[in-house]
Amino acid sequence: MQFRDIIGHDLVKAHLISTVRENRVSHAQLFLGPEGSGSLALALAYAQFINCENKAEFDSCGLCSSCRKYNKLIHPDLHFSYPFIAKHKEDNAATFIENWRKAFLNNPYLSLENWRQQLDADNKQVNINIAEAHEIIKKLSLKSFEAEFKVLIMWLPEYLEKEGNALLKLIEEPPEKTLFLLVAENQNKILNTIISRTQLVKINKLSHQAITSYLIENKNLEESEARDIAFIADGNVQEAINMIDTQTNNHFNLLVKWLRLIVQDSGLNIISICEEELAKLGRENQKTFLMYAINIMRQIILIKLDLSNLVFLSAHELDFVNKFATHYTIEQIEETINLFETTHYSVERNANPKILFLDLSLQLVLMFKYKTFPKGTQYI
Repeated sequence: MQFRDIIGHDLVKAHLISTVRENRVSHAQLFLGPEGSGSLALALAYAQFINCENKAEFDSCGLCSSCRKYNKLIHPDLHFSYPFIAKHKEDNAATFIENWRKAFLNNPYLSLENWRQQLDADNKQVNINIAEAHEIIKKLSLKSFEAEFKVLIMWLPEYLEKEGNALLKLIEEPPEKTLFLLVAENQNKILNTIISRTQLVKINKLSHQAITSYLIENKNLEESEARDIAFIADGNVQEAINMIDTQTNNHFNLLVKWLRLIVQDSGLNIISICEEELAKLGRENQKTFLMYAINIMRQIILIKLDLSNLVFLSAHELDFVNKFATHYTIEQIEETINLFETTHYSVERNANPKILFLDLSLQLVLMFKYKTFPKGTQYI
């Protein structure tokens, strides 16, 4: 993985390259960025650049022995750790390394959900267990085989839980020429004792334009289609890829139809659309539909704040948000976003879609009809 292969993040790339050029490589770094932003790919490109045998000015060469092995994820001094489902207490990340290589090489922007699918996880919980912590200590206590640096890239240390305490001394006082790169999405779920021992590399979500360009150049989409998908994906490359794979970028008509029934408090029709249309979308389509709805609501807030210059919508979408914005308060729209996000979370965890969307619809009826919404209220 080379820096040039990664979408956007020019400032982050420049910073990482400068730390190597100026011999300021911190032994423990936390790459913190939202899902689908490319944090994991950046960490790998950074490690490859550090160990490249013939560095160019702004990237690894891609051709030396080290780079060729990095490109296949088979370098003996490159180690990965990630959440998995242990069938036996001695299972560790290496047990699933072939699944990992396949998943990452197919899509370096992969999400936890896509990784779980590689593991046939169903509803089982993933984590990084104590056996994996012990294996990390064992591997990193050995001398390097070929490269100057031994590198451990840990994806989603949020799933390390209390087992991470076994690694504290190693992270704080690692063997010489050992590099820890932790790649996380939610800082609040990481052990504070680990955060305090790492240097933060903040990675922002990608711009709509960056994803639009990526979809045009790499997925052969027309500009209008790429722009629509980038808008819904909201900086998440994985989400954009999911939408292409499932062809779920045409949610506007369904959203307008559903919201119209809600504001009209059309009970039987609400039940019908929840059972016959929303529940039958399938989980991935339901997630992208909700993300699209969230983004539309965010555009409405921008309109109400007189920030129309930040709104990028097609003509029919813009007409809808302008009309919708005149009827409801910012507080109502914000609460609507919260409800959509809560529902998205439940969809990811395989909640019953008929009950889920009906419950959501009835909560929205109450809020839109009576202008107030007591938080925590549930219909069913």
